[in-house]
Amino acid sequence: MATIEVLRAGDRAATPWLNGGGVTREVAGFPAGSGLTDFAWRVSLADVGAGGPFSRFEGVDRVITVVEGAGMALTVDGDEHRLDAPFRPFAFPGDAATDCVLLDGPVVDFNVMTRRGRAAAEVEVTDFQRELRVPGQAELLLVCLAGSAALGAADLRLERFDAALLPAGTEDLLRVDGVAALVTLRRPG
Repeated sequence: MATIEVLRAGDRAATPWLNGGGVTREVAGFPAGSGLTDFAWRVSLADVGAGGPFSRFEGVDRVITVVEGAGMALTVDGDEHRLDAPFRPFAFPGDAATDCVLLDGPVVDFNVMTRRGRAAAEVEVTDFQRELRVPGQAELLLVCLAGSAALGAADLRLERFDAALLPAGTEDLLRVDGVAALVTLRRPG
């Protein structure tokens, strides 16, 4: 059986956005070492310091979750969506014209991107103890968004923004003292 890969927040480098509105830190991506034009999936945390247009990603689906701050209003292809409560995932096409207005200062957001036809993701946010079972043909990325989280059988503790990539077939007890994101990632075929 494959092992759990631990991804510590302190090991991530910040990369400035091209528009200067913030920085991003990649949590994990596939294939390893892929860039913004050739990933199948990519998960990151971003410090958003200013509003403005989102970069377009042709053929990519996105799920964004406000983790910290008052939130933002996203206008996606002309329709406004207020993301004014933390820990509520919002899905939208990455190739849509998208503009962001911060509601009251900087935010931190959690961003999941999947390239259509190469990967798909389900994003769930949880704040309670539960059994985890990673289905076959999938991986589960567990990201601690607030407080701490622990996997019992693996004897693994995650602090804020730490993550763990669990391979297919993994079964464990998740204990959350805060909030965690569970991202189930699937590749077709």
